[in-house]
Amino acid sequence: MTEVLFVLFAVVALGGAFGVVISKSPVASLLFMVATLASVAGIYVLFEAHFLAAIQVLVYAGAIMVLFLFVIMLLNLGHDYRADLRYGLWSLLAFVVAGLTAGVLAQGFMDVGDTGFREDGAEVAAALDAAAREQGVAGVIAEPLFTDYVVAFELMGLLLLVAIVAAVVLAKPRT
Repeated sequence: MTEVLFVLFAVVALGGAFGVVISKSPVASLLFMVATLASVAGIYVLFEAHFLAAIQVLVYAGAIMVLFLFVIMLLNLGHDYRADLRYGLWSLLAFVVAGLTAGVLAQGFMDVGDTGFREDGAEVAAALDAAAREQGVAGVIAEPLFTDYVVAFELMGLLLLVAIVAAVVLAKPRT
């Protein structure tokens, strides 16, 4: 059952990413991105990374998508988005149904038991379990984030700040 769910989440993630790229409506594109991020969170749950799944949903599918929606609405003040939202929801439903169908077909036609993961996966999992018992799950994630990757973490925050300021400046009415 885990393999079927993995294939389902992967198909929905790929379909949603494809929908983000080809969608003409920014709101529909945003809904496709939410579907993609939610399916990635589902993959995290399958890999028993519950903390990452919760952060994926809270930070990306929640806060960042609300920020994107705010920017879209701010830049296109005169456009009615009710039709776009209805279209996006139907498209999202279509991708979920297509993902379910593809998952069932993949289970029937392919051998999805071989995941192709590393051979020493048990050793890596044991090391991660030991580190999680010692530091806690949040500590295992936070320690490299705030030591090894602190510059990338700060640059991402700066990039988001610049994007917000640029959206406000572009949306400001010219006099």
